[in-house]
Order: sequence, then structure tokens, then C-alpha cells
Amino acid sequence: MVRKASSRKAPDLGPADYARLASFRYALRRFLRFSEAAAARVGLTGQHYQAMLAIRGSPRGRSVTINELARQLLIKHNSAVGLVDRLVAHGLVTRESSAEDLRKVLVRLSRKGELVLGRLASVHRLKLRRIGPDIHRILGELTGAWRR
Repeated sequence: MVRKASSRKAPDLGPADYARLASFRYALRRFLRFSEAAAARVGLTGQHYQAMLAIRGSPRGRSVTINELARQLLIKHNSAVGLVDRLVAHGLVTRESSAEDLRKVLVRLSRKGELVLGRLASVHRLKLRRIGPDIHRILGELTGAWRR
């Protein structure tokens, strides 16, 4: 759905600006496709990998609440519950009640989850080392072009 244009004047973008935006989006999409394929090779979805990464990358390092996970993944609470259910079924995460607030459920990576995530994260890091310079260049071109 296209929203009604505001009365403010749209910024002037030239062909090079559109080309840079398209290049950036293409680079991101290629990385996301790679990520989904890497997860699929170990029997997971891209969302499984994202959830495990959000858990491991949380400030507490090893656990998150369902609400925190939902916020990190930009999904609804009930979708996060279903996702956690599937990860538990795969043996990748565990859930337990919070000691501070019994209404909250903490989700933690299991030992198996730590191992699977470690392998996937390593593959992702290698890919980013290869494509990182291109993404950095494209971002530099984008931000530099718009500072003028």
C-alpha cells in the first residue's frame, strides 16, 4: 500500500542515489539469503538462527525473556512463544521461570544450541569478512552522498 504523499517536498535524488540504494539493498538481501541457506543446511530456519543469536547476544549473555525476544525479532509475543516452542522441540533452547518474577519465562541456549549457533555464527563471520568491504563501501557512498 502506498501512503499519500506529504506536503513536504521530497529530497532530490539522482540516478546515482537510486543506484546506491539499490546496491545496498541487493547486498543486504544477498547476505540474508546466504544466512537462510546456512541455517537450512543444519535443519533450521533463518528465524531460528536470529532467535538463537538474539539470546546469545543479549546483555545477560545467555538468556532473554519471551518479550525481549519478541522485541529483538520484531515479532508479536505469541509468535515468539511459538518460535521458542519449536526451538525447544529441536533441543536448542530451554525455558525456565524467572527467579525474580515467576510470570516471566527465561529462554536459554542449551549445550546443543550453543554448538549449533557457534558453527553458524562462524560461517556468517567468514561471509561478512568477504562481503564486508563491499557493504562498507556502499554505505560510505550512501552516507557521503547525502551529507552534501
